[in-house]
Amino acid sequence: MKNRKYIATELFLLFVLLPVSLTLSYPFWIKGLLVLFSFLYVLVLMLRVERISLKIEKHLPWKSFWKRILLQFVGVAIITTIYVLFIDANKLFCVPLNKPKVWVIILLVYTFLSVWPQEIIYRTFFYARYERLFQNKKLLIFINAIIFSLAHLFFRNTLVIVLTFIGGLLFGITYLKTKSTLLVSIEHAIYGNWLFTVGMGEMLAFPGMESC
Repeated sequence: MKNRKYIATELFLLFVLLPVSLTLSYPFWIKGLLVLFSFLYVLVLMLRVERISLKIEKHLPWKSFWKRILLQFVGVAIITTIYVLFIDANKLFCVPLNKPKVWVIILLVYTFLSVWPQEIIYRTFFYARYERLFQNKKLLIFINAIIFSLAHLFFRNTLVIVLTFIGGLLFGITYLKTKSTLLVSIEHAIYGNWLFTVGMGEMLAFPGMESC
């Protein structure tokens, strides 16, 4: 019981209080130290306590994964394309058509320096460390999605919060089904890179996505 209380408190401090605090006005260097300390703490937990391995699993359900992801992607592509056409048609595929080099660089940076670390922390680590607190798997996925959206509060963008919550639900389902960091990272990268491609990068306050 005592261990569960400690882990629950840890979850609240790292994944709720910290991201919320970053939206408040206090010195940047203190924010930097808090993030650095939290990252090092999570790293120690991953390597020394939970002993998480990031090796690629040998027998992954590739067929069922791609079938589900491609079906979901079609829906995402249709909805987001209509959204961009409705909000600002000039942005539709603006960056890949007018700034292809910038577009490629952004996709690579986003995939390897944003998606991969996020999925290691918010799915692989989170589920290994905190799944024991939840008997109801649906509640676990829901809480994880909320926490994932809280991590993006610093954008101060309602659209980002909504999209990351929806993404958190999808990624949580994938991770619980596969327990694969690789598969959930591929899914995350596909949806995220599509948003930048279709013309929502500037709407999501992503650097380098200014008007073409």
